[in-house]
Amino acid sequence: MRAVLTRVLSASVEIDGAITGQIGKGFLVLLGVHEDDTEAEAKKIADKICGLRIFEDAAGKMNLAPDPAEAGILIISQFTLFADCRSRRPGFSHAARPEKAIPLYELVISECRSRGFHVETGRFGAEMFVSSVNDGPITIILDTKEL
Repeated sequence: MRAVLTRVLSASVEIDGAITGQIGKGFLVLLGVHEDDTEAEAKKIADKICGLRIFEDAAGKMNLAPDPAEAGILIISQFTLFADCRSRRPGFSHAARPEKAIPLYELVISECRSRGFHVETGRFGAEMFVSSVNDGPITIILDTKEL
């Protein structure tokens, strides 16, 4: 599983002309599911998202996890994170098919919510317009093969 996590001041997702998810301060997470991923990877990446200490404390140091920083999380499915770009036309054969990816995407959301976080989402497979005001900017790439 792979995630591109950006610390934001605000983020939102629009589908069919309507805002379907939005947060203030928090994480915008673009989440890709690999064809070989299991529930273990979903739980591992959710744990890392919920515990990553990249919010500033009173001393201005990146030392706070999202919970004490009162951060929200906006999670957007993003199969293109597993693009094979060896040719000029990317291939996506390593991204999980929807029947596998959707339950794992939903498990990540559920795991974050079970830890008490306010989690907003896009809609799997929908045409989405994602907006964000990046904070820092601070962007981290997480890959469960490296965690």
